[in-house]
Amino acid sequence: MIAPSKISVIVNRDGTDNQALLDSVAASWRGLGYAVVGVLAELQSEDAACSAGFLRDLVSGRRFSMALDQAPAGSSCHLDTDGVGAACMQLLPQIPASDVIVLSKFGKLEAGQQGLWEAFAEGIGHAKPLLTTVSAKHVDALKAAMPSVAWLDPDPLSLADWVNAVAPRVAA
Repeated sequence: MIAPSKISVIVNRDGTDNQALLDSVAASWRGLGYAVVGVLAELQSEDAACSAGFLRDLVSGRRFSMALDQAPAGSSCHLDTDGVGAACMQLLPQIPASDVIVLSKFGKLEAGQQGLWEAFAEGIGHAKPLLTTVSAKHVDALKAAMPSVAWLDPDPLSLADWVNAVAPRVAA
């Protein structure tokens, strides 16, 4: 039998709230005794210029801004790269002692080796199970950076099967 990939990805699709799914399974896994670390996206208000809002650290609950009030000159993107970088820096020391890492997504910043890139690299370097999402437009960049990932359906059963295969639970 071939060992399952420790890196697992869900492709984001319209109408699916994968951040809520990741939050739910991370809470479930913590309840089973897993040391789960990571960051998840929380949206701003519905009327915000950009859907990016905050990254919430799963351990501390601390929120980091992902959205600027105004896009920088010459850009229409409101993404707050400093806020995402700060969330990543908070997360890095948590990774070595973790059982599972849950990262909101591999996106525009990570495709350019910014944002949460270092958290991905640290998790992979420590051979930790890592779960994330990706939008269809960044799938090729993710495949180039991490060619051996498992592609999962966005449902709790698929995620439970994956985590049980790559991070067997130690008695709580």
